[in-house]
Amino acid sequence: MPAIMPVSTLRSYTEVLDGVQPGSPVFLTKNGHGRYAILDMEDYDRLVDERTLFSELERGRMSGESEGWVSSSEVRAHFERRARDGR
Repeated sequence: MPAIMPVSTLRSYTEVLDGVQPGSPVFLTKNGHGRYAILDMEDYDRLVDERTLFSELERGRMSGESEGWVSSSEVRAHFERRARDGR
């Protein structure tokens, strides 16, 4: 469960950082409004990886729409040729 704290608690930052766990970020508020999130590196890496994946999927979708789609049988044949050729 996320912890929500005022940014002023950073005066004792070790206490704040102790609350950061994988899957459990700490959210800091400023003037009563959400302002910052402190994430465990595992969570951060996962977010970056997900964003990269979705960007690549979007690129593929746009390419398919502009250049045409490749059928599953064409993909299968491509990889079977590569396997046969030892690549």
